Amino acid sequence: MELINPKAEQYAKQYTSALDELLEEIENYTIANHPHAHMLSGHVQGKMLELFSKMIAPKRILEIGTFIGFSALCLAKGLQADGKLITLELREEDAATAKQYFAKAGMGPKIELLIGDALQIIQTLREKWDLVFIDADKVNYINYYELTLPSLKSGGWILADNVFFHGDVLQENIQGKNAKAIQAFNEHIKNDDRIERVMLTIRDGLFLIQKK
Repeated sequence: MELINPKAEQYAKQYTSALDELLEEIENYTIANHPHAHMLSGHVQGKMLELFSKMIAPKRILEIGTFIGFSALCLAKGLQADGKLITLELREEDAATAKQYFAKAGMGPKIELLIGDALQIIQTLREKWDLVFIDADKVNYINYYELTLPSLKSGGWILADNVFFHGDVLQENIQGKNAKAIQAFNEHIKNDDRIERVMLTIRDGLFLIQKK
């Protein structure tokens, strides 16, 4: 389902600050070569992630779902001088690509990439998060949320991507395990009185959540 008018998307991109050279390189490479290029955050959302991170100036960021490193590099731009971003990726090939881009950006000291099952890795981390970005397998969104919320600082933020799931959640009869999982996640957030939230109609839907 086409959620946003392509002309509106192109217009928004035209009036959004340009990506830096490396992010533009990553975007172009992914579109040209990756079989799952649609998973990339892209120009407008990437710049939104960057500016949001700069606005809150986090010291600790957790990203669940690295892909090839585009969103991590956007988010890392807002880190405090002694800040750190930990990003988790299941696919070794994508993780290897991301590591190359992190090194090329000179962000190796600030970004730590951990490969494996995020559900297990999260439980080993001893951090207090200022910002969490969830963009991984949809069936575990609620699990990722519940695992990270206790370690999120009061006033901290969670961003959850793909909460429209290509428009599938807008259907009267929601089909498919991923769409059903996202709908369950959206309902879970709606009914959680520990947080404030707003659902943004950017790209494939983005939940902006703040812990009380």
